[in-house]
Amino acid sequence: MMRDLFSDIGTVLALAPAVQTAAVTGPAIDLKGVGRVAFALTTGAVAGSGDFGVTLQESDDGATGWADVAADQVQSNAPETLAASATVKLGYLGWKRFVRLSLTKEGGTSIAAGAVAILGSTADRPVP
Repeated sequence: MMRDLFSDIGTVLALAPAVQTAAVTGPAIDLKGVGRVAFALTTGAVAGSGDFGVTLQESDDGATGWADVAADQVQSNAPETLAASATVKLGYLGWKRFVRLSLTKEGGTSIAAGAVAILGSTADRPVP
């Protein structure tokens, strides 16, 4: 019998799919009642030698004090420079209540990108 993953995870928009021409941060993801979170980022076309990367940031209140998550608190298979037509994942191991995805830009023109946060080990199940 197949396991039911659908009822055990939630999804939240972490970066609206768009052509990004500058650094951008996604919305704050509230982890109250969530035991685990991972991000799935997808890319499309890269224009003008676009040099974009991705990081995670954390905050206690979701409005102020945003800082990059320490390297030992992030699981990632993302390369330093994101490639066209790729999917990467990032996992958060920290303890702050809020986390968000940050797309960084070192140079070039643009990248098409979007992401979702996948919430697991939630206090309520099935997850709506």
